[in-house]
Amino acid sequence: MTKTLQASSIESVQNSIDNIINLVKGISEKESRWNPSTEEWSIMQIIIHVAEAIPYWVREIQQIKHHPDQTWGRGLTDETRLKTVSEENVTSLQIADVLDQLASIPAEVEKTLQALSSEDLKIIAPSRNPRFDGKPVEFIVNHLIVEHVEKHYHQIQRNLSKFNQE
Repeated sequence: MTKTLQASSIESVQNSIDNIINLVKGISEKESRWNPSTEEWSIMQIIIHVAEAIPYWVREIQQIKHHPDQTWGRGLTDETRLKTVSEENVTSLQIADVLDQLASIPAEVEKTLQALSSEDLKIIAPSRNPRFDGKPVEFIVNHLIVEHVEKHYHQIQRNLSKFNQE
C-alpha cells in the first residue's frame, strides 16, 4: 500500500464514519430502532456493528502483522458479532454513546494503516472464513474496513428511506 493508497483508505473511512454520524445524530429513537424486515438490521444494530467490527478488523491486521502463522477472521455466525447486534445489547445502548465510539474509529484505522509496509500488505495468513482464505492483508483493509463502512452507510440511508415510506 503506497502512502497515497494509505491516505486514500484513511480518508475514505473518515468520510464514511463522518457521514454515518451526521446522518444518524439527528434521527429519532423510533427511527434508530425500527427494523425494515426480519432479515434486515435496524440503524442502531448497524452502527453498533460498525463500532465493533472495524476495531475488530484493525486488531486482526495487527495480529497478522506480528503472527502471520495464526488464523484470522470470523464468519457471519460469530458469537461476538451476533451478541453485538442482539436485541438485548441494542436496547441497553444509547445512540450518542455508539456515535462516540464511531468517532474514535478513524484514528485507530489511521494508526494501524500508517504502520503497515508494502510487505505487510502482502502477508497471507490462514483465515477462519473459507471465502477469505488466501487473501492478503490489503484485502482486509479494502474489503473488510473501507468497503464495509461504506456499505453500512448506504444501508442506513436505505433504512431511513424505507422508514419514511411507512
